[in-house]
Amino acid sequence: MVLRQGLRSEVSLVVGDGDTAVALGSGDVPVLGTPRLVALAEEATVEAVRGHLGAGETTVGTRVEVRHLAASPVGARVTAEAELEEVDGARLVFRFAATDERGAVVGEGRVERVVVDRARFLARVGGQ
Repeated sequence: MVLRQGLRSEVSLVVGDGDTAVALGSGDVPVLGTPRLVALAEEATVEAVRGHLGAGETTVGTRVEVRHLAASPVGARVTAEAELEEVDGARLVFRFAATDERGAVVGEGRVERVVVDRARFLARVGGQ
């Protein structure tokens, strides 16, 4: 398979109690926690390259830059869209933006991932 600029994906979630800053330990208000926003962005990057990796390959996250711009209460739908902007050998750089159902920008940033051989990676880190 071939990785190329422009690959994109979109994923959504409805904010639940377990997605809040309170539940995640990142604050004391019941709104979408920044760690969950980051996880949603990473999920979108994984989906963007699914089906475009070689046999036995996967990607692992190496860097995240995020600006969390708006609060999303429990019940709000948040959608993250990621686009592959740069392919530098095994290094992949994505841009992402997350919006709510009103079209407000909830967050934005960049995610870097690296393509690895799954079996070799797991052997190196002691996983299965």
